[in-house]
Amino acid sequence: MGGGNKEIKYLTAPKIVKRQKKYCRFKKNGIKYIDYKETEFLLKFVNEQGKLLPRRLSGNSLKYQRKMAEAVKRARQLALMPYVTDLLK
Repeated sequence: MGGGNKEIKYLTAPKIVKRQKKYCRFKKNGIKYIDYKETEFLLKFVNEQGKLLPRRLSGNSLKYQRKMAEAVKRARQLALMPYVTDLLK
């Protein structure tokens, strides 16, 4: 009865990768004014289609998300940034 060489397999705990906590880069770096003419910087907050990234993805605080959205919209009005495009990045 019963084999003598039974391997005992233990389930390993799934590896939990801790994501880095999101933070508002404007608060951390002390940036108080977002310049609409710096399109390279503003491109960090839009996706490939040119849409604004939501706060849950960018990590911005509400105050700076609004300022950033206003700066992107101004840049679009002055044709510094496209409204919609493919493969912006």
